[in-house]
Amino acid sequence: MAETSYEQSSGYDQPTGWTGWIIFAGVMMILGGSLNLFYGIVAAVNDEWVVFTNRANVYLDVSEWGWVHIILGAIVLLAGIGVFSGNILARTVGVVVAGISLIVNFFYIPVYPLWALTVIFIDALVIWALTAHGREMR
Repeated sequence: MAETSYEQSSGYDQPTGWTGWIIFAGVMMILGGSLNLFYGIVAAVNDEWVVFTNRANVYLDVSEWGWVHIILGAIVLLAGIGVFSGNILARTVGVVVAGISLIVNFFYIPVYPLWALTVIFIDALVIWALTAHGREMR
């Protein structure tokens, strides 16, 4: 009589085709973090920013806002790199950052509807990829 072996499998032993979505999420986080880092450096270097509106000129000091972009951009960039290793902290940071971006862009719909809806869609894909298939990158 043949002996049967019943092994418990976690289901994540072999990477599947879904890891492409995790790579997508990691690349989007790296690109977004790099762009925010770049925007932050530009804003920190400029002392004043001039905005021309329909009524008047507005002068803003954006150097503090630039430092916020530098810090957040670096966090998102590092989390995007960490997603490739399957790090749970990187995935958690990715979900939180994508969720915040989704909410912010929801309020941005009246200003630039097409762009805001595109970013909302990409954020939703990143959240789905990191939560549903994040373990497969280990």
